[in-house]
Amino acid sequence: MNKRIIAGIDIGSSKVITIIASVPETGHLNIIGVATNHSRGIKKGQIVDIEDATQSVVQSLEAAERMAGYSISSAYFSIGGAHIASQNSHGVVAVAEPHKEITPDDVKRAVDAARAVSMASTREILHVLPREFIVDSQEGIKDPVGMTGVRLEVNTHLITAGTTALKNMEKCASLVGIDVDGFIFNGLAASTAVLTETEKELGVVMVDLGAGTMDICIYIDGALSYSSVLPIGARNITNDLAIGFRISLESAENIKLLLNQKNIQPQPPEEVLMPFKKDKHKNEDADDINLTSLNLPEGLNKASRKTLIDGIIKPRLNEMFTMVGLEIKKSGFGGLT
Repeated sequence: MNKRIIAGIDIGSSKVITIIASVPETGHLNIIGVATNHSRGIKKGQIVDIEDATQSVVQSLEAAERMAGYSISSAYFSIGGAHIASQNSHGVVAVAEPHKEITPDDVKRAVDAARAVSMASTREILHVLPREFIVDSQEGIKDPVGMTGVRLEVNTHLITAGTTALKNMEKCASLVGIDVDGFIFNGLAASTAVLTETEKELGVVMVDLGAGTMDICIYIDGALSYSSVLPIGARNITNDLAIGFRISLESAENIKLLLNQKNIQPQPPEEVLMPFKKDKHKNEDADDINLTSLNLPEGLNKASRKTLIDGIIKPRLNEMFTMVGLEIKKSGFGGLT
């Protein structure tokens, strides 16, 4: 059975992930190789050191190739960063043969018309995603092929990227020794992976919290209608912990990962504890989080839950989701999701 091999490489601020799959004639993907490697030379989703970034990709790629038993020559690359922007556009064309059915070529011409927007020379279009088609003033059409009409319109969502970021990614791929099959916006890929069609139809906001950035995608009536990237991520929490406890970034990251594993129960209110006359020092100890299993070089063996979570992590998370709320308000779709 004939099959082809495809690959995808996700270059993030904290790790590089390579996945290799075979695509048989049935069309179902079979994952045959996957590898994850810590990334270097990447900051907030963008390449800041070509050599370090290239080495990170090489290590991840070679590990995935060994697992798959194939050597790949090209791959799809995910892309993110604050340079990502979006806008909605409109295209309209006359149906080529109005007395016959609308064809895929008519749809392509309408989408191409929507693509023709004024844009700075420093930006390139990544995706042109149809939101809805309009045939002779009839709105809400998802697929007009086969319908009859004279005038075909389309509302689309354009996702654009900075030319410099794309060129740096292409340079990195060239140094690795592979071709670029295409670029995919991180947020779009994440939305495709985790959202159901029902969620998209009802209206949903997808927030992908990465190490250096947050991707935001808003779906209305089944179509992506707004997307953006905020230059803040989980690494900001790591930085806050490092500053707050005066420890290294590595130690702070280990503490953060430990919290993700531990079941930390909130302490009962003081008025509940008082009838039982709990020992004050015992309560203070119960409020501590044990860090001895981490063997931190700074000698930090415990941390106050109030300081760690309420004092450091919670304020940063509040800031992040406040930014998400402002972005939703900016989109104009706040009451529709």
